[in-house]
Amino acid sequence: MNSALSGIGMTSQRTRARMIDRLRAKGIVSETVLAAMAAVPRHIFVEEALASRAYEDTALPLGFSQTISQPYIVARMIETLLAGRSGLGRTLEVGTGCGYQAAVLAQLSPDVYSVERIEPLLNLARRNLAQLPGIRVHLEHSDGSMGLPQVAPFDSIIVAAAAGRVPPELLRQLAVGGRLVLPVGGNEQYLCLVERNSQGYTESRLEAVRFVPLLPGVE
Repeated sequence: MNSALSGIGMTSQRTRARMIDRLRAKGIVSETVLAAMAAVPRHIFVEEALASRAYEDTALPLGFSQTISQPYIVARMIETLLAGRSGLGRTLEVGTGCGYQAAVLAQLSPDVYSVERIEPLLNLARRNLAQLPGIRVHLEHSDGSMGLPQVAPFDSIIVAAAAGRVPPELLRQLAVGGRLVLPVGGNEQYLCLVERNSQGYTESRLEAVRFVPLLPGVE
């Protein structure tokens, strides 16, 4: 790995390992998810001025009123999708942002689609992901609440913005046996897990979270 990817000082591999230790201490138990998090250099996805904070367990600003999600939340959501399964299968991410979470997902699935409604952010994600050899993510500029019906169904759907309710289009695009995890709510938000079986859908309410809102349309 070149020096830009491996990092130095506060972006070094040792600093990244400390992030993994914190995730473990906070309750992330899947070694598969922890290994995926460890494999992705988060510092290349944040502004250079914030690189020294890249491995803190906190959300960081990206511009356009968006943030790169807290590492614990990324790990928690992916662990929820993966639990009891050998892989994520065909995966849809709603809200590409800077591309960090997509890079983690790509460690666990060879078939990741990610949609972003803000075109300059999507272009940023494309540049960031291009720095990682072997990472392949299908990027789309579109309204994430509408999903990607042309390539559905998805075994896993993860949403990086809070919806007032579970978007019905995403439910329709979830495969039987699939899982959808997303934040739901306004002032008070919580993680919601939706699982689809042959009889229908079941919802589980998980922990409280704080995300930017899921907005319609594109910019």
